[in-house]
Amino acid sequence: MSPTIIQSHGRDLGGFSVGRVLPQAGHRSVGPFVFFDHFGPARFEPGFPRSADVRPHPHIGLSTVTYLFDGEITHRDSVGSDIAISPGEVNWMTAGRGITHSERFETLRAQGGTLHGIQAWVALPEGDEETDPAFAHHGPEDLPTYEGGGMWARLVAGEAFGVRAAVKTHSPMFYVHWRLAAGAKAQVAADYSERAAFITKGSVEVEGHAVAAGQMLILGAGKPVVAAVTDAEVMLLGGEPLGTRYLEWNFVSSSRERIEQAKADWRAGRMKLPDADRDEFIPLPS
Repeated sequence: MSPTIIQSHGRDLGGFSVGRVLPQAGHRSVGPFVFFDHFGPARFEPGFPRSADVRPHPHIGLSTVTYLFDGEITHRDSVGSDIAISPGEVNWMTAGRGITHSERFETLRAQGGTLHGIQAWVALPEGDEETDPAFAHHGPEDLPTYEGGGMWARLVAGEAFGVRAAVKTHSPMFYVHWRLAAGAKAQVAADYSERAAFITKGSVEVEGHAVAAGQMLILGAGKPVVAAVTDAEVMLLGGEPLGTRYLEWNFVSSSRERIEQAKADWRAGRMKLPDADRDEFIPLPS
């Protein structure tokens, strides 16, 4: 089966561009991944306004996964986390029954620089949707790497290619960062029923199809080979599907009624804000 190619849809978030890849019509998820945003690369000058920050907002029923290629983001949440993430690290936040968080650009605001990364949402199995909220930060020492034949690879989360990352996950999945030199080839393992590859830089060829930065390939069965046409960076992702999930605003659930309850809780101020961010929040969209 030939791969299906999805084009990201760009939008401006007041200072930097975000490309929405998942969900899209016809492709709501890949394994447990129900949301995938590619932001940047965007250049910031020192002293840019705080309005570019992502103010506190809520989540339920998912884990957010933040991974950077360039820049730094300060994460604050309602379970007491206050930590900066840098390239090569992973922030894994499990919302469960409910969490709130903000994303601040304190270092970029002070020094200027480039911001470039991915934020993905991983749905939780039904039995874990109401788990206690939690946050984990992982450095490169927790993320296995491999290098050879013009390829460098890092396992960001889950299990693939015979290794497992230290990031705690809730269902079978994998998330991998590849850097491929021009002309290098790498094969995608067939360990999971749903797999995709997103190109963040350069261009590649898969089964005769040329794919450029900003595009995602939904891969078919077998072990497709990804060949780098130019120097390229690729994010591999996938796993086993979890069944129907409803998405509305920042909420994910197997139950529409649970999303309505979360909306009511946020509207009524029943969800705790991060301790350092009690002076502002994003209202529930009308």
